[in-house]
Amino acid sequence: MGPVLAGVLQLLALIGALALVHVPVGTYMARVYSSKKHLRVEKWIYKAIGADPDAEMTWPAYLRGVLAFSAVGVLFLYLLQRLQGVLPGSLHFSSVNPAQSFNTAVSFVTNTNWQSYYGEQTMGHVVQTAGLAVQNFVSAAVGIAVAVALVRGFARSRTGELGNFWSDLVRGTLRILVPTAVVAAVILVACGAIQNFSGIHAVGRFMGGSQQWNGGAVASQEAIKEIGTNGGGYFNANSAHPFENPTPFTNLFEIFLILVIPFSLTRTFGVLVGSVKQGYAILATMFTIWLGFTALMMWTEFAHHGPALQAAGGAMEGKEVRFGVGGSSIFAVATTLTSTGAVDSFHSSFTGLGGGVTMLSMMLGEIAPGGTGSGLYGILIMAVIAVFIAGLMVGRTPEYLGKKIGGREMKLAACYILITPALVLVFAAASMALPTPPHSMLNSGAHGFSEVLYAFTSAANNNGSAFAGLNANTDWYNTMTGLAMLLGRFLPMVFVLALAGSLAEQKPVPVTAGTLRTEKPLFTGLLVGAILIITGLTYFPALALGPLAEGLAS
Repeated sequence: MGPVLAGVLQLLALIGALALVHVPVGTYMARVYSSKKHLRVEKWIYKAIGADPDAEMTWPAYLRGVLAFSAVGVLFLYLLQRLQGVLPGSLHFSSVNPAQSFNTAVSFVTNTNWQSYYGEQTMGHVVQTAGLAVQNFVSAAVGIAVAVALVRGFARSRTGELGNFWSDLVRGTLRILVPTAVVAAVILVACGAIQNFSGIHAVGRFMGGSQQWNGGAVASQEAIKEIGTNGGGYFNANSAHPFENPTPFTNLFEIFLILVIPFSLTRTFGVLVGSVKQGYAILATMFTIWLGFTALMMWTEFAHHGPALQAAGGAMEGKEVRFGVGGSSIFAVATTLTSTGAVDSFHSSFTGLGGGVTMLSMMLGEIAPGGTGSGLYGILIMAVIAVFIAGLMVGRTPEYLGKKIGGREMKLAACYILITPALVLVFAAASMALPTPPHSMLNSGAHGFSEVLYAFTSAANNNGSAFAGLNANTDWYNTMTGLAMLLGRFLPMVFVLALAGSLAEQKPVPVTAGTLRTEKPLFTGLLVGAILIITGLTYFPALALGPLAEGLAS
C-alpha cells in the first residue's frame, strides 16, 4: 500500500467514526445542558462553593463567574509551580521561575497549553496531575459553557437570562469530559501509553552516558488533552513521543478525540434551538473547511519536489515514521483548526506552504470545528456576520434564528473578529521591531518570521502549538505570549456573552418569504466564503512575508 492511499484510508476511517457518533454524542450533550436534575455529587460541589445551580444569570453575572473562576485557577496554578520545590512528588525538580510560572498558569487556564519548557524536565507529578490535568478539564468546560450560553441567547426570547455558569461548568466536567476521558485513557493504556507515578530512571547507555526518563500519569492526561482540545503534552515531544502516542492506531484515535466534541456540538446547537437542520448547516460549513484544508495539507506534503522527497515518499523531515506523511498531515490540520495545539510532528519542518496551512488554520479563528465550545461560538459569530452581509445585498434587516441583527449585535460581532488579529499582528510586529526578541529565532528570513508569527497566532487564538525553532523561554516571550493568551481568551468571551444577552432580550421575528433560509446549502456557501475572505484580507500581508514567500521560493 502506497503512502498516499494509506493517508486517504485513514481520513475516510476518521470521517466514518465521527459520523457514527455525531448524533448520539450531540444529543446527549443537549440533554446535559437542558436537564433540570442535579446529580448527588454535583449538589455536594454546589454546597461546597456556595452556588445556587438553579439561579438564572444575566450576561454580566455569567461573565463574572467565568472571570472569577479563571482568575482563581491562574493564581492556584501559579502558586503550585512556585512551590514545586517543597512539594512531595516533585521528582526533585526545583520551583519554576516567575515568568514561566505566569506563562504556564495562563496557558492552561485559557485552554491554550502553550509550553515554553520541557515537561519531563520541569514539572513533577503533583504539578502535572493536580495542576495541569485539572485545568485541562475545567478550561474545556468553561469553553462549552460559554457556547451553550450563546445558544440559549438564540433559543430564548424576552429575557436576559442565559442559565447558570456554575451549573454549566460542573455538568460539562462531570457528565461529559470526565467519563469520556476515563474511557479514552483505558484505550490508550491498552494500546501502549504509560500510566504510573514512577520516578526518574536511566534507560541504557549511549555514547558514554545514560538516557534518563521519568514516568507519569500520561495516558489520563493525554486523553483529556485531546478531548478538551487542550494540547499540553507530558513530554516535550508531545504526541510524537511513543509514551503518549505509541502506534498509528492511537494517532488516529487521538485525532478522533480532538474532533469529536467540537463537531458534535453542532448537533447540540440544533437540538437546543429547536432545529437540527440549523445544526447541520453549521456542521457542513465546518466539515467543508476541515476537509479542504486536510486535502491541501496532504497535497503539499506529498508533493515530491526533489530526489530526497521522492525517496521518502513525501516530506518526511520532522515527522514520525510510525505515522508517515498522511497521519501527520491529518493531525496537523486537526490540531490547528481546533484550539488543541498537540503535535505529532514538527510544523517548522513542513514544506513552506504546509506550514502556511497550519497558520491559516489558526487564523480562521479555529472554527472548523474549533475548540471545545470556542469553535461553536466562534462560527456562530461568523454566521451573524454572514447574514448581515446577505442583508446588505438585498436591502433587508438581517435575521438569524428569528433574531434581528441590528447595530448593537454587529458591533459586538465586529469586536469579536477584530480583537484576535489585532493581538497577533501587534505582538508579532513588536517582536520583530525590538532589538532583543529576534535573537530567539533559530532561522533568518521568511522562515524566521514565520516562527514569530506562528507563536503569536498560536497564543492569541489559544491554540498552543509551536512552529519549533523559536526559543520562547525568555522573559519577553513568556510575558507577551501570556498576555496574548489572556486577552485572546477572555476579551472575545465578553463580546460573546454580551451578544447572547442582547439576543435573549429580543422577541422572535416571524419567518416571511424574504427571510434568508440559514439551513440551506446557499447559506453554508455564503458562510464558508465570508470566513475565508475575512481571514484572507486580514492576514494576507503577514502570510506573504512568511510562509508564502518561503513556499514560492522553494
